[in-house]
Amino acid sequence: MATITERGAELRRLHDAPELLQVVNVWDAISATTIAALPETHALATASHSIAATLGYEDGENIPLDLMLDMVGRIVRATDLPVSADLEGGYADAGETVRRAIGVGVVGANLEDRMRPFDEAVAVNRDAVRAAEAEGVPFALNARTDVFLRNAFPSTEEKIEEAVRRGRAFLDVGATSVFVPGLLDEPTVTALVGGLGDRKLSVIAVPGSLPPARLHELGVTRVSYGPWSQRVALTALQDAAQALYAGGTLPSGTRALN
Repeated sequence: MATITERGAELRRLHDAPELLQVVNVWDAISATTIAALPETHALATASHSIAATLGYEDGENIPLDLMLDMVGRIVRATDLPVSADLEGGYADAGETVRRAIGVGVVGANLEDRMRPFDEAVAVNRDAVRAAEAEGVPFALNARTDVFLRNAFPSTEEKIEEAVRRGRAFLDVGATSVFVPGLLDEPTVTALVGGLGDRKLSVIAVPGSLPPARLHELGVTRVSYGPWSQRVALTALQDAAQALYAGGTLPSGTRALN
């Protein structure tokens, strides 16, 4: 198995490479090995929402950190690929949370700003970067701003301006990329890339989002899928169960992936 230093360096390289980094989010060991088995998969990312749901918790740091990190560690051990963990808002101490995540083999993380006051949000990301540096591990911090989720600004232009202001500050303290979740149209993506720089914007794909090929053309560095990958799996499971209850059979082509 590759060392944590090698995996960290590879995840950083994938963010700097000219190709779009696609990470299909996983939530347990079997989802991790299923996605890692595809030759197109170069890195994995956990989805905190999906891990919480798997273990019976609501999203939003309701799952205890110990339990979250236990599952993240299982995902790391299931594959030789670099793993980035969704660490939500940092569980009140982003530096310590990053240190503990590195302890289970993580080499990257999402951190939500949750629209904290500007200086506080910057400090959270600075603490995360310093913690990774203290551990001596190359680390890809995907610094998230929730400007488009919290509706704190009335116009799209104001949201873009604030996302860029925060994102630039996050990059200045050592973040690798800036994650701006939301259903973003092409003019918005273009403006965010223009403000943050080429290959610095990370986005989430949701129903109705721009396709990956277009995101790549616009200069996006990374696209992830958050809880939607688990929702795809659960939709297939529920649809199959409904068909079975109606007298049908298991779907043809079902593979023994477990």
